Amino acid sequence: MLQGISQIRLTELTGIVREQISRIENGQINPTLETIAKLSIAFNVTLSELMDIPVENNVRESGRFKIKPFVKWAGGKTQILDKIRENIPNNFNTYYEPFLGGGAVLFDLAPKSAVISDSNQELISAFRCFQNRNNYVLLVEELLKHQSKHSEDYYYQIREIDRTPEYKDFKIFSKAARMIYLNKACFNGLYRVNSKGYFNVPSGKYEKVNTYDEKLFENIYEYLSNNKIKIISEDFEKVVESAKQGDFVYFDPPYDTFDEQKNFTAYSKDAFGKDEQARLARVYRELSNKGVYVMLSNHNTELIKELYLGFNIQVIQAKRSINSKATGRGNVEEVVITNY
Repeated sequence: MLQGISQIRLTELTGIVREQISRIENGQINPTLETIAKLSIAFNVTLSELMDIPVENNVRESGRFKIKPFVKWAGGKTQILDKIRENIPNNFNTYYEPFLGGGAVLFDLAPKSAVISDSNQELISAFRCFQNRNNYVLLVEELLKHQSKHSEDYYYQIREIDRTPEYKDFKIFSKAARMIYLNKACFNGLYRVNSKGYFNVPSGKYEKVNTYDEKLFENIYEYLSNNKIKIISEDFEKVVESAKQGDFVYFDPPYDTFDEQKNFTAYSKDAFGKDEQARLARVYRELSNKGVYVMLSNHNTELIKELYLGFNIQVIQAKRSINSKATGRGNVEEVVITNY
């Protein structure tokens, strides 16, 4: 066997029965994609390596893995990363991001030490799966199952699961796989819950969905499992209470709304209104007084400019890409605020 792993041990690692492994070894049957994925994870090699397929660019770039968000997220920062990079401190110690979302800034910076958090429990479950090999294996397995069973009816069947009493007992990898599948299959990649916290976005009506990007997932796993990355789900004020001089905090909260528009900013049942914006501004000032580098993104509203008066406010143009109506998408003014 490859790497000297016995068939018995391989059965323990993958859950594939020994007879099936033997038949695959002898060329009597062809393994399914799901089986190949299980074997690649057990051997700690990529699918491409296992199948002897050459892969280009699966290397570090500028000392960092090429990693990006594995889900589409409202308010994601991929499109303005160049503006954020321009304002990153030259040197900092631990990185903090209390409103993680899809993690575009985290993955772009790829710090070796970080504390990251989000109010969305299912999203955090997914990030945590990338830190544990067993949960990662099971996550991939679940994702491939969702992918193979996808249909309009199946989507709504999976969407309704969080209404059931059994959902609270779901394993971390099952909740994570459900969230990723729904994100890939729902309308416009929008994550939205109702007042009871139930996911309620309609189907995107896709004939097929791709839930698993092998190269991306492997690189995210290697990054999150081999660095000092603390993943939690706490109130933003609690997340940054340990930040000290020389650390760097990036706040990307649910945005303040323009008075004349109703913009989608919330992705959890807990509203983030004007009072919370004011509390965040207070925490921002407290961190600044401690010598922490602080950056914040938000809409360019009168409230935000008033709350952060005295700090460096840079106005940028951003494109809103998630909206239920095409007319609601387009350029909007945002601000990047720093204390340095």
